[in-house]
Amino acid sequence: MSIHIREFVVNRQDLGKSRWTDRTASLGAGQVLAEIEKFALTANNITYAVAGDMLNYWSFFPAEAGWGKIPVWGFARIIKSNCPAIAEGERIYGYLPMATHLVMQPEKISAGSFLDLYEQRRELHPVYNNYVRVTGERAHEDLEPILRPLYTTSFLIDDWLADNSFFGAKQVLSISASSKTGLGLGYSLHQRRPSGPAVIGLTSARNKGFVEGLGFYDKVVTYDEIESLDASLPTAAVDFAGDGAVLSAIHHHFGDRLVESTAVGISHKDAPRAPSSLPGAAPRFFFAPDQMKKRTEEWGREGYEKRLGESWNAFAAASSRWMKLERGAGEDAIAKTYADMLAGNIDPSRGHLLSLK
Repeated sequence: MSIHIREFVVNRQDLGKSRWTDRTASLGAGQVLAEIEKFALTANNITYAVAGDMLNYWSFFPAEAGWGKIPVWGFARIIKSNCPAIAEGERIYGYLPMATHLVMQPEKISAGSFLDLYEQRRELHPVYNNYVRVTGERAHEDLEPILRPLYTTSFLIDDWLADNSFFGAKQVLSISASSKTGLGLGYSLHQRRPSGPAVIGLTSARNKGFVEGLGFYDKVVTYDEIESLDASLPTAAVDFAGDGAVLSAIHHHFGDRLVESTAVGISHKDAPRAPSSLPGAAPRFFFAPDQMKKRTEEWGREGYEKRLGESWNAFAAASSRWMKLERGAGEDAIAKTYADMLAGNIDPSRGHLLSLK
């Protein structure tokens, strides 16, 4: 069976260059063909591209030399199955390319999920290879691909900070507080108030009003107001921006009172990186799967999923009050949304749900 697949690819050395390509594939024994229904495009996907080589994101869905397929989260339907345990017509949720179809190799199949261990994906981290088998109505379905992957990271950062007693911090500073992962962390930390540390959001002047209106932060300041923050308090910084100038200003302002500096994302992709030597705690990268693995071992898979699910449903309900869903269909809509996202021309109150049809 010859399968025609249409895919969106970007130039790995110049992310501003993108195009649609065609290829053919075949379906082998035990494999299934998924038709991609809809997916989200967020600043998190731009981070996947910027960190594609460093964190191996290009390896999930390989492209021709010099080009890459940016992974996204979304829903697909199985339209052809050579795997007896997976029925045609089933819907799945998980990690996908921006494409019409995906050939998959389901293994470790349970009633609720399976791992896709197709060729090169076999050796990659299972957190990205796990697909949910969707049955019936799914609460917050349209918000799920937009917010849930990001909120899972927010949930795990919050849990990691609490697991380490916030490193002694009395306040947590969220850099790029309007980013969706930043909003999720702000929400999670806010649930710990008043016993938890104060939650401070750092954002642009353009987004300050929006961030303040959410009520997730005890205080919201703009990037040019860093020196107004109380530098006498032990402080933890969680950086979703990746702007070296901003991070350097924070380290120099707090000095030794900066007890933790956690790097998570790169929402400001064109900004310079921070110098290697900074006062205060040395910056380190947070890798969510490590905390997920720790909690899965401690709580069990069901215990972890239950806690995350309850927290996600509460956040999704809260988000439905401020999130404006924007749908786009077709190649041009996808390419334009990608270009806008890459340029940072995205309203933080809007979520983009895309499809090829």
